[in-house]
Amino acid sequence: MSIRIAVLVSGHGRGSNMAAIIDACQRGEIDGQVVLVIGTRSEAPALQRAAEKGVRTRVISPRNLSEEEYAQRLLHALDEARVDLVCLAGYMRLLPVPVVRAYAGRVMNIHPALLPLFGGKGMYGEHVHQAVLESGMKVSGCTVHFVDEHYDTGPIIVQRCVPVEEDDTWETLAARVLVQEHQAYVQAVKLFAEGRLRIEGRRVRILPPTSP
Repeated sequence: MSIRIAVLVSGHGRGSNMAAIIDACQRGEIDGQVVLVIGTRSEAPALQRAAEKGVRTRVISPRNLSEEEYAQRLLHALDEARVDLVCLAGYMRLLPVPVVRAYAGRVMNIHPALLPLFGGKGMYGEHVHQAVLESGMKVSGCTVHFVDEHYDTGPIIVQRCVPVEEDDTWETLAARVLVQEHQAYVQAVKLFAEGRLRIEGRRVRILPPTSP
Protein backbone atom coordinates (compact mmCIF):
# COMPACT_ATOMS: atom_id res chain seq x y z
CA MET A 1 0.00 0.00 0.00
CA SER A 2 1.35 3.40 -0.98
CA ILE A 3 2.59 5.43 1.99
CA ARG A 4 1.84 9.06 2.78
CA ILE A 5 4.89 11.17 3.60
CA ALA A 6 5.33 14.55 5.28
CA VAL A 7 8.61 16.47 5.10
CA LEU A 8 9.63 18.99 7.76
CA VAL A 9 11.99 21.82 6.77
CA SER A 10 13.37 24.97 8.38
CA GLY A 11 13.90 28.50 7.21
CA HIS A 12 17.04 28.56 5.10
CA GLY A 13 17.43 25.12 3.55
CA ARG A 14 17.35 24.77 -0.23
CA GLY A 15 15.21 21.66 0.06
CA SER A 16 17.35 19.40 -2.12
CA ASN A 17 16.81 16.29 0.02
CA MET A 18 13.10 17.06 0.15
CA ALA A 19 13.08 17.41 -3.64
CA ALA A 20 14.91 14.10 -4.05
CA ILE A 21 12.18 12.32 -2.07
CA ILE A 22 9.36 14.08 -3.95
CA ASP A 23 10.95 13.29 -7.32
CA ALA A 24 11.50 9.62 -6.40
CA CYS A 25 7.83 9.32 -5.43
CA GLN A 26 6.63 11.06 -8.58
CA ARG A 27 8.66 8.80 -10.86
CA GLY A 28 7.49 5.67 -9.02
CA GLU A 29 10.79 4.70 -7.42
CA ILE A 30 9.19 5.03 -3.99
CA ASP A 31 5.73 3.55 -3.50
CA GLY A 32 4.49 6.65 -1.78
CA GLN A 33 3.51 10.30 -2.07
CA VAL A 34 4.71 13.43 -0.31
CA VAL A 35 1.37 14.84 0.80
CA LEU A 36 2.61 17.72 2.95
CA VAL A 37 5.70 19.86 3.52
CA ILE A 38 5.75 21.81 6.78
CA GLY A 39 8.12 24.74 7.23
CA THR A 40 8.92 26.99 10.17
CA ARG A 41 8.98 30.18 8.07
CA SER A 42 6.85 31.25 5.11
CA GLU A 43 9.87 32.50 3.15
CA ALA A 44 11.66 29.13 3.32
CA PRO A 45 13.09 28.28 -0.14
CA ALA A 46 12.12 24.64 0.41
CA LEU A 47 8.44 25.55 0.70
CA GLN A 48 8.50 27.36 -2.62
CA ARG A 49 10.30 24.42 -4.20
CA ALA A 50 7.68 22.00 -2.85
CA ALA A 51 4.82 24.16 -4.13
CA GLU A 52 6.41 24.24 -7.58
CA LYS A 53 6.35 20.44 -7.55
CA GLY A 54 2.65 20.42 -6.74
CA VAL A 55 2.98 19.46 -3.07
CA ARG A 56 0.79 21.06 -0.40
CA THR A 57 2.74 23.25 2.01
CA ARG A 58 2.01 24.65 5.43
CA VAL A 59 3.81 27.00 7.82
CA ILE A 60 3.84 26.12 11.51
CA SER A 61 6.16 28.47 13.33
CA PRO A 62 7.36 27.63 16.85
CA ARG A 63 7.78 31.34 17.53
CA ASN A 64 5.69 32.59 20.46
CA LEU A 65 4.49 29.06 21.18
CA SER A 66 5.32 26.77 24.06
CA GLU A 67 6.94 23.49 23.12
CA GLU A 68 3.68 21.71 23.91
CA GLU A 69 1.62 24.08 21.73
CA TYR A 70 4.07 23.70 18.85
CA ALA A 71 3.98 19.91 19.20
CA GLN A 72 0.19 19.85 19.18
CA ARG A 73 0.01 21.94 16.02
CA LEU A 74 2.48 19.64 14.28
CA LEU A 75 0.58 16.56 15.42
CA HIS A 76 -2.73 17.99 14.25
CA ALA A 77 -1.30 18.73 10.79
CA LEU A 78 0.32 15.29 10.48
CA ASP A 79 -2.75 13.45 11.70
CA GLU A 80 -5.05 15.48 9.44
CA ALA A 81 -2.88 14.54 6.43
CA ARG A 82 -2.94 10.85 7.52
CA VAL A 83 0.85 10.68 7.41
CA ASP A 84 2.65 7.33 7.62
CA LEU A 85 6.24 8.63 7.59
CA VAL A 86 7.81 11.94 8.62
CA CYS A 87 11.10 12.96 6.97
CA LEU A 88 13.22 15.75 8.42
CA ALA A 89 15.15 17.54 5.68
CA GLY A 90 17.13 20.53 6.86
CA TYR A 91 14.88 20.78 9.91
CA MET A 92 17.14 22.62 12.33
CA ARG A 93 15.26 22.02 15.58
CA LEU A 94 14.93 19.15 18.01
CA LEU A 95 11.60 17.58 17.10
CA PRO A 96 9.22 17.91 20.09
CA VAL A 97 9.02 14.79 22.22
CA PRO A 98 5.24 14.29 21.80
CA VAL A 99 5.74 14.11 18.01
CA VAL A 100 8.67 11.68 18.34
CA ARG A 101 6.61 9.44 20.60
CA ALA A 102 3.44 9.60 18.51
CA TYR A 103 5.40 8.66 15.39
CA ALA A 104 7.97 6.35 16.98
CA GLY A 105 9.78 4.36 14.30
CA ARG A 106 8.18 6.57 11.64
CA VAL A 107 10.42 9.66 11.68
CA MET A 108 13.67 9.81 9.67
CA ASN A 109 16.47 12.35 9.45
CA ILE A 110 19.51 12.78 7.21
CA HIS A 111 22.86 13.88 8.67
CA PRO A 112 25.89 14.92 6.55
CA ALA A 113 28.45 12.74 8.36
CA LEU A 114 28.97 9.17 9.47
CA LEU A 115 27.18 9.02 12.80
CA PRO A 116 27.85 8.61 15.65
CA LEU A 117 30.80 10.82 14.66
CA PHE A 118 30.29 14.56 14.17
CA GLY A 119 26.70 14.66 15.43
CA GLY A 120 24.83 16.50 18.17
CA LYS A 121 23.54 19.99 18.83
CA GLY A 122 25.12 22.62 16.59
CA MET A 123 26.59 20.05 14.22
CA TYR A 124 25.03 20.89 10.89
CA GLY A 125 26.11 22.13 7.47
CA GLU A 126 29.46 23.87 7.37
CA HIS A 127 30.19 23.00 11.02
CA VAL A 128 30.05 19.27 10.30
CA HIS A 129 32.25 19.32 7.22
CA GLN A 130 34.78 21.66 8.81
CA ALA A 131 35.01 19.35 11.84
CA VAL A 132 35.59 16.36 9.55
CA LEU A 133 38.44 18.17 7.76
CA GLU A 134 40.03 19.30 11.02
CA SER A 135 39.88 15.76 12.41
CA GLY A 136 42.05 14.36 9.64
CA MET A 137 39.47 11.72 8.70
CA LYS A 138 40.11 10.10 5.32
CA VAL A 139 36.42 9.33 4.72
CA SER A 140 33.17 11.10 5.43
CA GLY A 141 29.65 10.49 4.23
CA CYS A 142 26.04 10.68 5.32
CA THR A 143 23.65 8.85 7.61
CA VAL A 144 19.90 8.31 7.46
CA HIS A 145 18.56 7.38 10.88
CA PHE A 146 15.32 7.07 12.78
CA VAL A 147 14.71 10.01 15.09
CA ASP A 148 14.62 9.70 18.86
CA GLU A 149 14.42 12.36 21.56
CA HIS A 150 18.01 13.61 21.09
CA TYR A 151 20.09 15.07 18.29
CA ASP A 152 21.48 12.47 15.85
CA THR A 153 21.32 9.45 18.17
CA GLY A 154 18.52 7.33 16.71
CA PRO A 155 19.03 3.89 15.11
CA ILE A 156 20.97 4.05 11.83
CA ILE A 157 19.19 2.94 8.66
CA VAL A 158 21.58 3.70 5.78
CA GLN A 159 25.10 5.13 5.53
CA ARG A 160 27.14 6.07 2.48
CA CYS A 161 30.82 7.00 2.34
CA VAL A 162 32.83 9.48 0.31
CA PRO A 163 36.60 10.00 0.34
CA VAL A 164 38.07 13.13 1.89
CA GLU A 165 40.46 14.55 -0.70
CA GLU A 166 43.75 16.25 0.20
CA ASP A 167 42.67 19.60 -1.23
CA ASP A 168 39.08 19.55 0.05
CA THR A 169 37.43 22.64 1.47
CA TRP A 170 34.26 22.26 3.46
CA GLU A 171 32.34 23.36 0.36
CA THR A 172 33.84 20.71 -1.94
CA LEU A 173 33.36 18.00 0.67
CA ALA A 174 29.77 19.11 1.28
CA ALA A 175 29.00 18.95 -2.45
CA ARG A 176 30.34 15.39 -2.70
CA VAL A 177 28.42 14.28 0.40
CA LEU A 178 25.19 15.89 -0.83
CA VAL A 179 25.09 13.66 -3.90
CA GLN A 180 25.15 10.64 -1.58
CA GLU A 181 22.57 12.19 0.76
CA HIS A 182 19.97 12.28 -1.99
CA GLN A 183 20.56 8.63 -2.89
CA ALA A 184 20.70 7.42 0.72
CA TYR A 185 17.50 9.20 1.77
CA VAL A 186 15.57 7.85 -1.22
CA GLN A 187 16.90 4.36 -0.46
CA ALA A 188 15.81 4.56 3.19
CA VAL A 189 12.32 5.84 2.38
CA LYS A 190 11.93 3.18 -0.32
CA LEU A 191 12.85 0.45 2.18
CA PHE A 192 10.34 1.84 4.67
CA ALA A 193 7.61 1.92 2.01
CA GLU A 194 8.38 -1.73 1.21
CA GLY A 195 8.06 -2.70 4.88
CA ARG A 196 11.68 -3.85 4.99
CA LEU A 197 12.96 -1.97 8.06
CA ARG A 198 12.83 -3.54 11.52
CA ILE A 199 14.19 -1.78 14.59
CA GLU A 200 15.87 -4.11 17.08
CA GLY A 201 17.23 -2.03 19.95
CA ARG A 202 19.98 0.17 18.52
CA ARG A 203 20.06 -1.67 15.20
CA VAL A 204 17.90 -1.43 12.11
CA ARG A 205 17.66 -4.67 10.18
CA ILE A 206 16.99 -4.51 6.45
CA LEU A 207 14.72 -7.40 5.58
CA PRO A 208 14.87 -9.22 2.23
CA PRO A 209 12.29 -8.30 -0.40
CA THR A 210 9.05 -10.20 -0.19
CA SER A 211 8.13 -12.41 -3.13
CA PRO A 212 5.49 -10.91 -5.46
